[in-house]
Amino acid sequence: MSRLFSALLVVTLLSSTGATNALAQTDLDAFMKDVVARRDDNWKKLQQYILDEREELVLNGPGGVRLWGEQRDYTWFLREGFFVKSPVRANGAAISEADRRKFEDEYMVRTVRREGRGRSNGDVAGDAPANVDSLIRQTRQPQFVSSSYFLRFKFDEGRYALAGREKFEGRDVLRVEYYPTRLYEPSQGRGRGRQRSEQERREDEEFRRLLNKVAVITLWVEPSTKQIVKYTFDNIDFEFLPAAWLVSVDSVKASMTMSQPFKDVWLPKDIEIGAAMTLAIGQFTFSQKTNYHDYREASVTSKVIIR
Repeated sequence: MSRLFSALLVVTLLSSTGATNALAQTDLDAFMKDVVARRDDNWKKLQQYILDEREELVLNGPGGVRLWGEQRDYTWFLREGFFVKSPVRANGAAISEADRRKFEDEYMVRTVRREGRGRSNGDVAGDAPANVDSLIRQTRQPQFVSSSYFLRFKFDEGRYALAGREKFEGRDVLRVEYYPTRLYEPSQGRGRGRQRSEQERREDEEFRRLLNKVAVITLWVEPSTKQIVKYTFDNIDFEFLPAAWLVSVDSVKASMTMSQPFKDVWLPKDIEIGAAMTLAIGQFTFSQKTNYHDYREASVTSKVIIR
């Protein structure tokens, strides 16, 4: 009965969007399963492109006084079969050629080491892939993929609620709320080097359960294409955290907005992360904003162009 009610509710809300026929035969869970699969397909496409990136970080103290902040611009390119991040500007000032080369070389060494294909003494020489397709097959995802994948979540049946129908940049979209049970899961590397006690495992499991309990993800979905155009992450209550008497975590928020730089290709555009915490002397807030722009198809001969 609950599945039938969900299906009828979806159809009612979509009656004016032209997507009724697509969803009349299914329910919200089945719809969201397709949406998550669509998101994963888009993430695979992201590895076929290079782009420019702007990152802004700001730390404010009590009364909104700015304590620290910086803005950095990067560009991405392919070098010897690897996606490499190259600094262009820092706080509006152009990066010198020597500093840029140093950053690229160090980034390259770290990337090769992470891929497990490095040579001794940082030597990264070797046969480069003949084309981008072979590059994608040989390497894991570039960092700009993993960094924009922070809102990845697994399909979790029965944890979605249809919150309404809205407009997003002129598009009719559904607003869907997701209450995860598996957003926070054990890290495979955690506890490596020693055997954790049963008490530690129970405490870790309970901590993750409480984090999941207070997490809410809101998604705006274009129903006809089953495409997520925006999603936000909120942890709404942190009273269970230890030492709450000393540091109160007021909020943690994150959001990602997608764009369509190419026909039928949706890629991340803006990522915003914000946190607020209160100490005895007042509230501190931190924000990080990352903008991905000027997407272009990757090629094995890509070069850095300083604008």
